[in-house]
Amino acid sequence: MTKVDTALNQLKTLERVISKAGLGSRTQARSWIHARRVKVNGKVVENPDHWIDFQRDRVEFDGMPLESKEKRYILLNKPTGYITTFKDPDGRPTVYDLIADVGTFVSPVGRLDLDTSGLLILTNDTQFAERMTNPEHHVPKTYLVKAVGPLPEESLGRLRTGVELSDGPTRPAKVVRVRDSEKYTHLEITITEGRNRQVRRMLEAVESKVLKLVRVRIGGLGIGGLGIGKWRDLEAGELKGLGVEL
Repeated sequence: MTKVDTALNQLKTLERVISKAGLGSRTQARSWIHARRVKVNGKVVENPDHWIDFQRDRVEFDGMPLESKEKRYILLNKPTGYITTFKDPDGRPTVYDLIADVGTFVSPVGRLDLDTSGLLILTNDTQFAERMTNPEHHVPKTYLVKAVGPLPEESLGRLRTGVELSDGPTRPAKVVRVRDSEKYTHLEITITEGRNRQVRRMLEAVESKVLKLVRVRIGGLGIGGLGIGKWRDLEAGELKGLGVEL
C-alpha cells in the first residue's frame, strides 16, 4: 500500500478518511461508500461511520489503495452571491463553480457568507486548515467594511476593546477609520476569531449595519491584483509566510 500522509494515521470514520485524503467532500465520500466502491481490508464496507486505523487497516477506492493527493493551496477572490459549501440544495452558485479546473478536491479554510466577497483559501491540507481556523492560533483576518453611519469614535472604541455578542464577548479588534461620508463609514477591521457572521454582528452591536464586506487579508497574505472570481496557486514565499513547511 502506498504510504499515506501522517495526518491520516489516526482513528477516524471512513468517510472522513476519504475526504481528508483529498478525493472529495464528505458528502461525496458517503455516496461512494453506499455505492459499494470502498473496501477495508479486502471487504466492501457500506457504513460511512466505520472506524479506520491507518496503522493497520487497508482502504481501497475503486480497487486502488487510498493515498493522499499532492497538497494544493488555492487563493480565490470570491465574489458576492456564491456560497462556500460544495453543493447547495437551493441551487445557488458555489465557489466550486469557480475552481472547476483546479484538478483536485480542496476545501475552504473558514467561510465567507453569501454576501461577503474577497480572499478565500482552499486546500486539501487539513492540518494547515485546522491551524488557520483554530481561534487559539490568533490568525488575523482583515476586512474592508462599508457600514451605516457615520459612526462616532465611541463606537469604534467599543469595537476595538470588544463587544458583547450572543456567544460571548469578542476579542479586541484593530479598527481603522478609512473615510466617512454623510451616510456611511468605511472601516478596516482586523479580527483574530472566526465566528459566524462575526464582523456583521459586531457592527450591529454598536447600532450600525454592514452594507459591504470584503476580506482583503489573512495573516500576511493579501488579495493583491487577483481579479474577482479568479483563483491561483499560492506561491512558495506566501506559503512560508503562512507557516507551511515545504
